[in-house]
Amino acid sequence: MVRARLSAEQLVARFVRAGYARVEPPVLQPADVFLDLSGEDIRRRMFVTTDAEGRELALRPEFTIPVARLHLESPDAGRKAAYSYCGPVFRLRTGESGEFVQAGIESFGRTDLAAADAEIIGLALESVEAADGPRDAAIRLGDVGLFTALTDALGLAPAVLRRLKRAFAQGTLSPEALSDLSSPVTTTGEHAGLIAALSGQDPRAARAFVEDLLQIAGISKGVGRSPAEIAERFLSQAENEGSGLPDEARAVLARYLAIEGDLDSAALDLRELAREAGLPLDAALDLFEARTGFLAAGGVAVERIAFSTAFGRNLDYYTGMVFEIRDPRRDAKPLVGGGRYDRLMETLGAKAPVPAVGCSIWMDRLIGDAA
Repeated sequence: MVRARLSAEQLVARFVRAGYARVEPPVLQPADVFLDLSGEDIRRRMFVTTDAEGRELALRPEFTIPVARLHLESPDAGRKAAYSYCGPVFRLRTGESGEFVQAGIESFGRTDLAAADAEIIGLALESVEAADGPRDAAIRLGDVGLFTALTDALGLAPAVLRRLKRAFAQGTLSPEALSDLSSPVTTTGEHAGLIAALSGQDPRAARAFVEDLLQIAGISKGVGRSPAEIAERFLSQAENEGSGLPDEARAVLARYLAIEGDLDSAALDLRELAREAGLPLDAALDLFEARTGFLAAGGVAVERIAFSTAFGRNLDYYTGMVFEIRDPRRDAKPLVGGGRYDRLMETLGAKAPVPAVGCSIWMDRLIGDAA
């Protein structure tokens, strides 16, 4: 832990020199923000407590949301800003400590999206190498924005779209898994009406709806499952409600999910798919190719980057490119993970969209690999 903290401090000093001001968000954070925005992966592993007034608080399970909240509360809200951080985060991890050190960077307000994406990836790779990590680190890249543009262009029913996006974020979406989405599902029984009402709703609205119902029924939050847990159970059922995935859309998605490899070849394959399927993906693909250009111009060996259309990260707030850096010599968890999250700030209360991108470094894994 001490070695990880010292190495993280050295990395943050590099980030500060690169223009990322250091910040230290509070360790205790409102739990509901993470429950609403971070997805199942964090919800199951958070350390949650309750204050004297009954409000749920969490030991921060990650830094992106706390840094975003800090930015919104600062005089720089609404302007371009770049931050770095270093400190402990807390979440249950199988076979690893539940308290560990993360360092990282977050960039807000830059409208040159491709250049900002490339800068974050480049700084992340430099950080791994500066901390005596693997010199042949493997970089894996995905694109939530491209997947969203594709699914929007296909005009899918809300319930099918929600199931697709959840499977994509969890890394379980494959050409084979698409067959499970083909058949329509209709729920019967005493909760059928509630499930139908939740179908297609976003998680935050659904949890508020369930909490209102519990209050009307006079059921205390402290009895049994929390409103968030009850809502999540119904949402899981609502994901399967409604029409199935049309055969034509399934064929396009299967072809899309099979595209992987180096960035230039993937771009050519994606352009061909869009042209043959008649899908308006030019804007997303222009951004994809511009990012590759900025990476190369910044000195990143783009041939080291493996792109996969099926690759996502299990946090609900990502909206654009996502990436991870791993040690190719080991079947290990990521050393670095990050991506673009352009809608998060509005969800947290910003009055207008704020482009945002960043990454976090797991110092215990990085230092462990270097040892």
